[in-house]
Amino acid sequence: MAQGSQLKRRGLLFVLSSPSGAGKSTIARLLLGADDGIALSVSATTRPMRPGEVAGRDYHFVDDQEFDRLVEAGEFLEWAHVFGRRYGTLRSEVRKSIESGRDVLLDIDWQGTQQLKQVDPDIVRVFILPPSMAELERRLRARGTDSDEVIAGRMARAAAEISHWAEYDYVLINDDAAACLTNVQAVLDAERLKASRRTGLHDFVRGLIG
Repeated sequence: MAQGSQLKRRGLLFVLSSPSGAGKSTIARLLLGADDGIALSVSATTRPMRPGEVAGRDYHFVDDQEFDRLVEAGEFLEWAHVFGRRYGTLRSEVRKSIESGRDVLLDIDWQGTQQLKQVDPDIVRVFILPPSMAELERRLRARGTDSDEVIAGRMARAAAEISHWAEYDYVLINDDAAACLTNVQAVLDAERLKASRRTGLHDFVRGLIG
């Protein structure tokens, strides 16, 4: 094998954000299924488990008292209030993936992304937009899990969330899940090839030119 193909790189934190219903979780699930080099950071949350979710796979479901304990112990890289519940990225989950040599996928909102950027400036931020607000509402209703009142709240919040799009490195429109996944994968592949993430590249180049 050529020496250049053996260059290692350090793992990256890959953030996906979007308003609720824009398809972030679907894209994240498809990416995880298509790319063995990235692992999901399983967040902790105080919200109830939804039908079909599995504790420890989708989220670590905790009560408010346990969440408070985790905050006080400094166990979160970031955490935020979302729709009256709290969500947080556990340091232990991120460390576990990084130490295994895999990139880390974080499914978090703009609040968490801002906090994470302060902790580790070398993150890749991707914001996913719906093709229209009407389509966003249609997707929320198609879930069949939320009341009209909850959906109205999510739609009201969506505009505020979308207003933070310019804080992200990449912005994609999810009008087709397969096409959006292709674009997300292209972003990830390109970021992996950045010179700043290729450990040993300096020595390799020095060996080439003497």
